[in-house]
Amino acid sequence: MNISKYNNFYYGAPPFTVATGGTITTDGDYKIHTFLSSDNFVVTTLGAAPFNVVEYLVVAGGGGGGGEISTGGGAGGAGAGGLLTASGLSIAVQSYAVVVGSGGAGGINRGASVSGNNSSFNAIVSTGGGRGGVPSTTAAATGGSGGGGSWSVTTAGALGIVGQGKNGAGGGGSNTGAGGGGAGTNGFQTTGLAGGFGGTGLSNSISGSAVFYAGGGAGGSYLTTAVGLGGNGGGGNGGFQNSMNGISGVANTGGGGGGGTGSGGNATGGTGGSGIVIIKYKYK
Repeated sequence: MNISKYNNFYYGAPPFTVATGGTITTDGDYKIHTFLSSDNFVVTTLGAAPFNVVEYLVVAGGGGGGGEISTGGGAGGAGAGGLLTASGLSIAVQSYAVVVGSGGAGGINRGASVSGNNSSFNAIVSTGGGRGGVPSTTAAATGGSGGGGSWSVTTAGALGIVGQGKNGAGGGGSNTGAGGGGAGTNGFQTTGLAGGFGGTGLSNSISGSAVFYAGGGAGGSYLTTAVGLGGNGGGGNGGFQNSMNGISGVANTGGGGGGGTGSGGNATGGTGGSGIVIIKYKYK
């Protein structure tokens, strides 16, 4: 790049990109804009190559876990929000809307839970995670990652979207719900008396350190104190032993909520974790 410098004035192309929006940090020669809620990424100065491209991570909100009030068993865990990441995306001097999707609400006493909301940046859209299934009333939903099925052996898990997340597991019977899919692996059916584990998310180092995002929520279990574990990446654990709500997904990870279980009216699935958008570019 031919740039001459004299007395702190530059001639020719601007030396590097300047932008605002989100929380701004640095990592070596790179600036990182982290969006925990919706905002705008505003490019006010655009440098020449290699300063005119960005790396991004867009994670949607996780789905809510199902709730189950009968002695039949725990409801299914929820799918993680879709995860999209890439580098080398060209940008321009303009304002880009950044949308950070919220997590879906958990189901209450066999009421349907809610799938997560989409996150987006520059026409890149990650799809919210699918809700967990509820016995006899509501099937698990397709999403960025698919929701886990309820305890019934006939209740299937839902599909994730290829390139964003994985499938939820089908109900395994034995009074336990199945795990929702994560960005990295499918959810798991129950093995024994614990609820099915949530699918594992994916590790990403765009923030400057390795962080897992988009883990699936675990299924609940009526019969045991063995906990179904949410997937690494913010997935919530499942409830257990009669009267235990599912644990919510971790905020700003896109993790799915865990399934709740109980016969005494205390059967709320966990809420999905909200999403996150991170944008990174070379600035010097």
